[in-house]
Amino acid sequence: DTCVEVRRVDTDRSVVVRVNDRGPFDPSGRRIIDLSFTAAEAIALIAPGTAEVEVRALEADRRC
Repeated sequence: DTCVEVRRVDTDRSVVVRVNDRGPFDPSGRRIIDLSFTAAEAIALIAPGTAEVEVRALEADRRC
């Protein structure tokens, strides 16, 4: 039950999500995380599809 904050670098919008698998499976290594539709919508990522983000692990006792 690891929770992370995903912050979109160009807009500074962020969302807290729970990591639930080991994806994405990107052979190029450029993609570091896939988001649910709702999480992507929260940081205005639906239209562009991809963006530069920072991912920060939250403390273990923080609920997401």
